[in-house]
Amino acid sequence: MARNIQSLERAAAMLRLLAGGERRLGLSDVASSLGLAKGTAHGILRTLQAEGFVEQDPASGRYQLGAELLRLGNSYLDVHELRARALVWTDDLARASGESVYVGVLHQSGVLIMHHVFRPDDSRQVLEVGAMQPLHSTALGKVLSAYDPVAHTQAHEVEREAFTPRTVTDGTGFEEILGLTRARGWASDVEETWEGVASVAAPIHDRRRMPVGAVAVAGAVERVCGESGEPRPALVASVRDCARAVSRDLGAGRF
Repeated sequence: MARNIQSLERAAAMLRLLAGGERRLGLSDVASSLGLAKGTAHGILRTLQAEGFVEQDPASGRYQLGAELLRLGNSYLDVHELRARALVWTDDLARASGESVYVGVLHQSGVLIMHHVFRPDDSRQVLEVGAMQPLHSTALGKVLSAYDPVAHTQAHEVEREAFTPRTVTDGTGFEEILGLTRARGWASDVEETWEGVASVAAPIHDRRRMPVGAVAVAGAVERVCGESGEPRPALVASVRDCARAVSRDLGAGRF
């Protein structure tokens, strides 16, 4: 059986201790509460402080939880709230479009699929929750890159791989696509990531009007696109309506 790492156990116990108190704690308080030597407790606190998980008051020298924990906690809550708010609307979108629907969020320089509604037919399909998609070629990734400054930076820092002959990999061309995405409020991927597959995506915003994810419809090119080779206007409208509905449920108001 694998053994737990003692230093991590102590750090976790320290964070729980700081979370449970109503005041800042001094080094002696932390050490005595956890049964640690002062030197050991100080070393762990110093590491947690360097990572932003703990803050030290300059005047008193006492410790409290840091802003990084709040950021991580909000991220966790945002993702789970996003999925909960998207459930009904994405089911409706899948029924109306007859295609698969995905909700994606930024994660590790890519798009993490955190919700997937199957195409409403009898075909064999694989659940893609937890799968990663690239930022530069997918409709979900383009939307996130267009609206989220962090995603934008990451899309430029990673290597933009050419998955098909239609994939745009140069920086100038990619920026033009992002500009178009912001101008019209949606993005498309027509055989830029997978041959024969097209998708349309629109951004989801939270109560702070910040981009927290994107929703997309994906399917065979001949179904998603019209004779012009562009996504069908009715499908684009449906995806945008779904994104707006989820955004409103998250408190974003009207867009």
